[in-house]
Amino acid sequence: MANRRSEKSTGPSQRQLRVGELIRHALAEMLARGEIYDEVLASHVVTIPEVRMSPDLRLASIYVMPLGGKDVKPVLAALERNKKYIRGEIAHEINLKFAPDIRFMADETFDEADRIDRLLASDKVRRDLGK
Repeated sequence: MANRRSEKSTGPSQRQLRVGELIRHALAEMLARGEIYDEVLASHVVTIPEVRMSPDLRLASIYVMPLGGKDVKPVLAALERNKKYIRGEIAHEINLKFAPDIRFMADETFDEADRIDRLLASDKVRRDLGK
């Protein structure tokens, strides 16, 4: 019988997923209630589709996308400016041994899905599929 720790991990642990989801909800609530005082954030509806945690739970990669996909750079810059406040609020909201460092990244899953859709709709792929 193989030891569970020696088996290759296929993805994030349940703890990583749970903590990432807690952080995602905490930040989404902060943004929805307007607790982060920044003109750029106040003028945009920002979605948080995913938060990925490092295995040691010390780094949270927070993926963000403004509604409509416009003004991504200014929104990321506004979140970076308020990173210290956001990290402190997340630490109060979630009971962890250490408050994770946070980094904000643009969510590109919609762009990737659109690229795949365009690729599948191309004449070359349709010809290969025989349709």
